[in-house]
Amino acid sequence: MEMENITKIVLAWELFEQDVPKSHIAKKLNKNRETVINWISGVQSFGLDQFLDKYLKAKKGSRAPRKVDALLKNIIWNIRDREFDCCGQKIQYFLKLEHNIDLSVTKIYDILAEKYVIKSKWAKNTKRGDLPYAQAPRQVIQMDTIDFGDIFAFTAVDTFSKEADVILKPSLTALDGFEFLKTTMPRRFNGFSDLIQTDGGSEFEAEFKNNVLNYTNIHRIARPYKKNEQSFIETFNKTVRRECLGWIKYNKSELPKLTHIVETFLKRYHYHRPHMGIGMKPPLSI
Repeated sequence: MEMENITKIVLAWELFEQDVPKSHIAKKLNKNRETVINWISGVQSFGLDQFLDKYLKAKKGSRAPRKVDALLKNIIWNIRDREFDCCGQKIQYFLKLEHNIDLSVTKIYDILAEKYVIKSKWAKNTKRGDLPYAQAPRQVIQMDTIDFGDIFAFTAVDTFSKEADVILKPSLTALDGFEFLKTTMPRRFNGFSDLIQTDGGSEFEAEFKNNVLNYTNIHRIARPYKKNEQSFIETFNKTVRRECLGWIKYNKSELPKLTHIVETFLKRYHYHRPHMGIGMKPPLSI
């Protein structure tokens, strides 16, 4: 293996001298881009012959596994607890943002596994139905509702920017749906989008359906039993439950208190919480 890498180091350097981009070199040699960058930096610092000599000496003998500082482990565990059991990518984001620590996602999950039961990875190749695809903000808005007993959360998300909104109502009627529509569209989505998608619930009929085209060019109703068509809003709804209101039922008398909790959550969601779908940034980061 060492001799195979020696050959690849020489090839990497030759390609680099021919002005081939490092990412292309990594792909051509079937190596990680960071590894290729380290090789080239080493050759630039020591010269090719001396770097190869250092590389071979470093590979001789067994090396003790790297140990992670106990303090760093506690930082990672605390971030996970603080950020509502967030994923490794978000922990990586906060480590860099708050502590200027660079750590691979793989290593973060190794540390998490020492304390928590880590869920298996999502099957990436799951077949999915057709979805309106947004290429810019305000092109596709998905809407839905969440049942909290005597209180209902009307939710909306911009599938491109991930900007979202939640408005609580004491009932689940089409009039409530219309009130949500005419409130959320101006305050969160600049008053108009190319397409608004909902499910076929009664809260999106009658008054809502009669007025929705004042706020969009197309009102699309997701197909029954095709929950993947509402995947963005379903994901956001899970976030609302997990990080804001939970899975319990509420009384109507709790509406003012819960509204304040939701507004606090939305500020955190938009300005603090990174989103993997937009490059590990909060939706409204400055």
